[in-house]
Amino acid sequence: CCCCCGERESRTPEELTILGETHEEEDEILPRKDYESLDYDRCINDPYLEILESMDNKKAQRYEAVKWMLVFAIGVCTGLVGLFVDFFVRLFTQLKFRVVQSSVEECTEKGCLALSLLELLGFNLTFVFLASLLVLIQPVAAGSGIPEIKCYLNGVKVPGVVRLRTVVCKALGVLFSVAGGLFVGKEGPMIHSGAVVGAGLPQFQSISLRKIQFNFPYFRSDRDKRDFVSAGAAAGVAAAFGAPIGGTLFSLEEGSSFWNQRLTWKVLFCSMAATFTLNFFRSGIQFGSWGSFQLPGLLNFGEFKCSESDKKCHLWTAVDLGFFILMGIVGGLLGATFNCLNKRLAKYRMRNVHPKPKLVRVLESLLVSLTTTVVVFVAAMVLGECRQMASSRHSGNDTLNLQDISEDVNSSIKTFFCPNETYNDMATLFFNPQESAILQLFHQDGTFSPVTLSLFFLLYFLLSCWTYGISVPSGLFVPSLLCGAAFGRLVANLLKSYIGLDHIYSGTFALIGAAAFLGGVVRMTISLTVILIESTNEITYGLPIMITLMVAKWTGDFFNKGIYDIHVNLRGVPLLEWETEVEMDKLRASDIMEPNLTYVYPHTRIQSLVSILRTTVHHAFPVVTENRGNEREFMKGNQLISNNIKFKKSSILTRAGEQRKRSQSMKSYPSSELRNMCDEHIATEEPPEKEDLLQQMLERRYTPYPNLYPDQSPSEEWTMEERFRPLTFHGLILRSQLVTLLDRGVCYSESQSSASQPRLSHAEMSEDYPRYPDIHDLDLTLLNPRMIVDVTPYMNPSPFTVSPNTHVSQVFNLFRTMGLRHLPVVNAVGEVVGIITRHNLTHEFLQARLRQHYQTI
Repeated sequence: CCCCCGERESRTPEELTILGETHEEEDEILPRKDYESLDYDRCINDPYLEILESMDNKKAQRYEAVKWMLVFAIGVCTGLVGLFVDFFVRLFTQLKFRVVQSSVEECTEKGCLALSLLELLGFNLTFVFLASLLVLIQPVAAGSGIPEIKCYLNGVKVPGVVRLRTVVCKALGVLFSVAGGLFVGKEGPMIHSGAVVGAGLPQFQSISLRKIQFNFPYFRSDRDKRDFVSAGAAAGVAAAFGAPIGGTLFSLEEGSSFWNQRLTWKVLFCSMAATFTLNFFRSGIQFGSWGSFQLPGLLNFGEFKCSESDKKCHLWTAVDLGFFILMGIVGGLLGATFNCLNKRLAKYRMRNVHPKPKLVRVLESLLVSLTTTVVVFVAAMVLGECRQMASSRHSGNDTLNLQDISEDVNSSIKTFFCPNETYNDMATLFFNPQESAILQLFHQDGTFSPVTLSLFFLLYFLLSCWTYGISVPSGLFVPSLLCGAAFGRLVANLLKSYIGLDHIYSGTFALIGAAAFLGGVVRMTISLTVILIESTNEITYGLPIMITLMVAKWTGDFFNKGIYDIHVNLRGVPLLEWETEVEMDKLRASDIMEPNLTYVYPHTRIQSLVSILRTTVHHAFPVVTENRGNEREFMKGNQLISNNIKFKKSSILTRAGEQRKRSQSMKSYPSSELRNMCDEHIATEEPPEKEDLLQQMLERRYTPYPNLYPDQSPSEEWTMEERFRPLTFHGLILRSQLVTLLDRGVCYSESQSSASQPRLSHAEMSEDYPRYPDIHDLDLTLLNPRMIVDVTPYMNPSPFTVSPNTHVSQVFNLFRTMGLRHLPVVNAVGEVVGIITRHNLTHEFLQARLRQHYQTI
């Protein structure tokens, strides 16, 4: 205990928060501030304007054509990654089951089943060990990757999530973890793999392959990269389920904040390319019929069809909808239970496994594999019942696809310890690949014992919950579908046996059960409905699937969040929801903004810039000029102040007339005293010459700004700092831009004009994207610290801004829909009073500020 306490005290508060070791056990982990945001907003600076000036219709069309070609290439490459994973998973799984099954058949007579168990353990532990080693090489490759991609599409830059090394470790790792018999799927990691392909392919370079360099200057911005990641993630869904429309909706539903029609077409085209690439090669390799397109996705549900001999059978009827709603409620409860248990496990791992040496993570994965293998083997050998085989229900005029499904179902039946014409139902579910077990539950005419289904569901539920979160690449879709299908098949058996509903089709209830449980775990609605409809190729299932998913989501949301949102919160990622709660509109921008600003001047010495960059962690700095005290320096001839004053003159005079008109209409301000003060100034003011107007603005600060809290009026007790804000806002410059300017020596001496400063093109500014050099790594010995940097050509002079009195819902919608990274708060006279970032809009931060608001009332 003392040791634990000492270890706890030696950690910083941030580390304790990251590990979940808060003082109160029930406290949630707060969003961490070391996550950066992606910048979807364009920086309209001088280098970008030069590109716009040189752009014509032909160049724009060529640029668009290159985008379409890259989107197609992303789809094809994602399909090939899926083909690679599927081919080797199938190869290793068939090898493993062939060896072990022949051993079981031999040892049944000789009594050496322990040898068969050792063989199965040897295969599984070897595969899982390799998968864990790959995750040690690239830790972000663990899990399904969907929470990380959801964060990326939401606008958060998760370190290492879209690197080449990640997709290699992910693809190889999921291959070994699925072949190793863990209760994981390969469909979730396919989404991550597609997103990495989308991020990396248009860059034509990689940190892992530094020596391979292509001169490809296009798409070097977060804006373009996130569009391609959206397309890649959709292509991953499409390849996994053969659902291109579902993939497009997944990318839209799960986080992409900025969206338009043109992007929709590209994402759908990419999804189609991935689906048909995978379909073409899988159909050719498995059936030798190249070009027949028989296998649309990695997970194939087959076609649902009643037996022709059973005239009473219907896929579903209106009466069944009541049962489907009840199954949705139960699925939501089961999903909420699954998520609650998995959250507790994840917190335990963060506290007790992750801080320890990496070998402990490998040992945990091996322990899970050992337990799973023993449970599967013992359950298949001991707990199963011998059930009567059903005769083939398909006649000769059925389609090729139906015959293939029927043959696949019958060929995967296991007859361990059972006489002829019977099969072992537990072994059939446990001793097969998960996809084959799903097909058994969907299409097997033979019955499964209710006891077998109950035990299978319970064991699978607990083991898949334990497995999700260990250090191997692992998907959750297939285990959830299999668990839910067993639940649905159990419901169908009970309805048939005990209530006497002979018309129901067991496959439909298995499908609805799978949808209910999966919906209760992941809480997706639109995209999951379409994915399941496309996977079943049966549009009549649309209504029951949609109703079931909605009910499951509403039921589960009553208790906790979806599994992916839970893991996002545990990582402390500042994810933005679709919209804020209604009561948050009691807050204004001034309540949530960060008022303590670190700013730069239009012309700043190198020593000042280096000091700012080395002593702060901010990623953007307002470019400002002060309005008081500069005149004396200007009169003394200080070149640096002179340049800043000149910049201020050129930027203010163009707006002087407009601001003068604004100052005449002060109805929006709550104080009559303030209006009268402004009216007096305007009434006595003759239209001056430009120089005189500038001088008056500098000397007198001609318009006081209203207080941030409108219920307070200007008072004689206010200091000048309270009455005036001295920082006139001119633009925003990023840390990466400042570091690039210093790295390339862009500056001028005090004795020269700023026009003598070297100019960088847009390609030069973005050459180091996405990993700009760090200020601490720069060799600045060749630069004179007294030299001056003119940042005005490179700053963004027209970023999105909001007023201090803007309601939080408006701020949130602007920030999220436009994909912003920084949102300056600027008052009525053009002075920056604060800045809003993603962390100021998280649910936890807004809740804290709302509590403060209630306390001040």
